[in-house]
Amino acid sequence: MVIQPSHRPLRLMLFTLRGSIVPAIWKRVVGMMLLAVLVVLFEQRVMHTGVELGAVPLTLMGLTLAIFLGFRNSVAYERWWEARTLWGELLIVLRNLARQTVSLPDNLPRDEQRLRVHRLVAFAHALRHQLRGTPASDELARWLPPSEAAALAKARGIPNALLGLIGESYAQLRRDGRLDPILLASIDAQLTRMSYVLGGCERIQGTPIPFAYLLLLHRTVYVYCLLLPFCLVGSVGWLTPVMVGVLAYTFFGLDALGDQIENPFDRLPNDLALDAMCRTIEISLGELLGDTDLPEPLQPVDGVLL
Repeated sequence: MVIQPSHRPLRLMLFTLRGSIVPAIWKRVVGMMLLAVLVVLFEQRVMHTGVELGAVPLTLMGLTLAIFLGFRNSVAYERWWEARTLWGELLIVLRNLARQTVSLPDNLPRDEQRLRVHRLVAFAHALRHQLRGTPASDELARWLPPSEAAALAKARGIPNALLGLIGESYAQLRRDGRLDPILLASIDAQLTRMSYVLGGCERIQGTPIPFAYLLLLHRTVYVYCLLLPFCLVGSVGWLTPVMVGVLAYTFFGLDALGDQIENPFDRLPNDLALDAMCRTIEISLGELLGDTDLPEPLQPVDGVLL
């Protein structure tokens, strides 16, 4: 996730490439501008054909395309924002469970408190790795006993298996007489919210925008940009490559931006900073345990927080 400075000078907004969509689309934009140069040279120097499509095709296609792009980007942003909301709720739920773990059970030894809270931290890391398709074995070994980490590493869905282990550990406290049934019900409500967060993230990751819709949109963007030089050459002449570059940047940029934020769990600059969120969870739950040797919050690298 790109971290913007509080003060945004005009130079930064116009020329920065950090977090910009330019690195992803510049080849396409340059290609369209070169095509525009060839069209202008052919029309002005080789053969004055007098062929001009005019502004009508641009107006008709541009209006429809703008509506499609706006709708698609709105859907992509809704997915991004829902993912951010789910991870914000996860932070709240894990804080609640850590607080309840420390304060509610009767005579729970310090090491058992720590073990249960560390399982909550491990859940956040396991969910992060599952959503990004990366191995979670190192994080499991860091936060869990070796036997639990080895058993969970064999699970197909590690966060779900870990959630079951967490629930069983609190139920065992009830069977041992250390936890009142009413308090167990309160804890179980928080575990249910964790399950909703897990399911919501899996739904976002596993349900992409329909491919046929994206294919139609991509093709329409390319057709529109290919027609630009032929529609503009008769009216703006040698300025055609500049106008084509501006319009191609706009439409290719909106298209590529929707592609980037459609999956908010990736590691692109405009995706969610899951590493930083997991570090925040480590710090918050460590404070509730009374730890003093807490890690520092992650800082942006070149303005990007992962």
